[in-house]
Amino acid sequence: MRYCSKAAQEKRRGFIDPRTKLALVVIIALFVLGGIGGEQMEPVKTGLSALPFLLLLVERQWRRFLHGLLVLVLGYGLLLAMPYLPGVLNYIALMCGGILTRFVVTIVMGEYLIGTTSVSEFICAMEKLYMPSTITIPMSVMFRLFPTVAAEWRSIRRAMGMRGIRFGGTKAGQVVEYQMVPMMTSCVRIGEELSASALTRGLGAPVKRTNICRIGFRIQDHVLLLLCAAVIGVWILELCGVTLWWS
Repeated sequence: MRYCSKAAQEKRRGFIDPRTKLALVVIIALFVLGGIGGEQMEPVKTGLSALPFLLLLVERQWRRFLHGLLVLVLGYGLLLAMPYLPGVLNYIALMCGGILTRFVVTIVMGEYLIGTTSVSEFICAMEKLYMPSTITIPMSVMFRLFPTVAAEWRSIRRAMGMRGIRFGGTKAGQVVEYQMVPMMTSCVRIGEELSASALTRGLGAPVKRTNICRIGFRIQDHVLLLLCAAVIGVWILELCGVTLWWS
């Protein structure tokens, strides 16, 4: 049993530590999505935008990589085509392109975090960060909520599609009633089940839990954490008026 558990955990262990993934999510959300630093930080933002896609390639998450890349290319394509579009289309392309290029990178990084980290690894990382249970339990429930809801949504769409209830079908007007209502009901049920599962596993117990997950910083974690620190350092230098490259 010891060999099976250890081998299984080692096989499922991700390329980087969950704490490193959380740090990257925060950095990308602040600088790429939030736009901190303005145009002076554009070279840094470009490098950060490529990082989630490189990590997806390392983890062999081909579907997430292709979906994110296609949407990102679409966003940059709209920005490139913007000067050649007339009137209102120019502003629409600017708005859609700006939203896609900023949001997609952060969403891809969040998908990488959720898709390559198990709940046990996430809880173990939170415990090592000394996070209180009032934060760990809701986040662990939400950690499993999104994949479960996505699977439920696909099942409902397939079931309703067989009955012709879909956009473009003969009963397109019933999409909201027969797809959205079951989806909302399923979300409530899934949330209750995941909360009960979390409490059953002892997440709310006053004693310290044990965990067989193996997490820890490796060379790649140190490199990425140094990268996060370097991004913050560059931002601070830019605030102080130090120009690190020619614009």
